[in-house]
Amino acid sequence: MPSATPATPPQPGDSYVQSFARGLEVIRSFSAAAPQQTLSEVAARTGLTRAGARRILLTLQTLGYVESDGKLFRLTARILDLGFAYLSSMPIWDLAEPVMEALVEEVKESCSAAVLEGTDIVYVLRVPTHKIMRNTLGVGSRLPAYCTSLGRVLLADLPDEELVRRLKASRPKALTRHTVTESDALLAKIQQVRRQGWCLVNQELEEGLISLAAPIRNRAGRAIAALNVSGQANRTNAKVAQEQLLPALLQAAQTISQRLA
Repeated sequence: MPSATPATPPQPGDSYVQSFARGLEVIRSFSAAAPQQTLSEVAARTGLTRAGARRILLTLQTLGYVESDGKLFRLTARILDLGFAYLSSMPIWDLAEPVMEALVEEVKESCSAAVLEGTDIVYVLRVPTHKIMRNTLGVGSRLPAYCTSLGRVLLADLPDEELVRRLKASRPKALTRHTVTESDALLAKIQQVRRQGWCLVNQELEEGLISLAAPIRNRAGRAIAALNVSGQANRTNAKVAQEQLLPALLQAAQTISQRLA
């Protein structure tokens, strides 16, 4: 496949509001690893000056999205309004949730839906089981696309040049001893997903975790999201997963796709 020319980052101008972009960078600087930060830490993480970071943080505080004890800043629950605006504006998730709940009831494994954003997948809906698993992911969680079943299904729907570009940008690294990181091997696996219409990832993201995914397609046939079921490899190996989980998963993904159309 030919390599793609990297996209040119947006530049300040009439169609690009730099101050707004910087505000979003400040919001994204908070994470599970940095749930609260000093002004200096926010500035360092975002590349802003202390004065610039301070103006944005105080603006967010005035709007109720950030709170501070005078030294440390943290996001408030109001920030969830931004994510809810996305979820509530996309009727697909209202259509998908009951189908996912029925799938979990049938296969007794957790089910998730995700979309592709850059080199990551972002979880937009999740229906867990009562089984205890180390991998506890919630709505908004991000994972690398290259080593997840959801990600490979969504990558498989991209044009060849875009697929190559995103894989290069991912800079794959081994998360377990099973993770595929070599570019030709990754491309081969994603091409296989294209041919068969589904993906199985066996312990590449986390030791002991096995996952199957299938695309959710819109009326034009484009994969706008992906659906998966995942479980523990010690009770559901690859053969069992394909025999017992895959048919129900494919049916659920098809049902959601048909309801969208």
